[in-house]
Amino acid sequence: MKSRSTFLCVLTFLIATAACAQTSGSKDLTAAPESSPIVGVWRAQADGLPFVTLTITNESGSLSGAILFYLHRREEGKPVTSTPGIPEPLFNLNFDGKILTFQVSHRRAHPPRTLSDPPVNFRLKLTGANAAGVSMGNLTNESEGSPAFPMVRTDY
Repeated sequence: MKSRSTFLCVLTFLIATAACAQTSGSKDLTAAPESSPIVGVWRAQADGLPFVTLTITNESGSLSGAILFYLHRREEGKPVTSTPGIPEPLFNLNFDGKILTFQVSHRRAHPPRTLSDPPVNFRLKLTGANAAGVSMGNLTNESEGSPAFPMVRTDY
């Protein structure tokens, strides 16, 4: 199980790096210093299982990244399971020092009915650090008005 999590983390990082290489010339991305509090791997859990992994990089001097959602299944009489989806690149990133806003394509979410869907808007608001000094934040899907999910930043 740990090797699968490591594989998914590496896969997410590679996709984020590829997205960075493809969009490094774009003027829509906002540059952030290398020590930016937003750069890193952010994770959220639900039911004690992975729910969202968000990878933010600054490899080319501009922010880029990818997001990976997990499908939680609840079958009667069985424990909840968590299955990773397909990592999606982030675009239109903007970081003001406290809040990161970005968009994610919704085309592959539930095809074919989502093929014409507009991008989904997200916001990651930094909320400080926990007792161990780990960065914390809240991720909100602004397009759907979902509740904020607590996120924890981890090292690569």
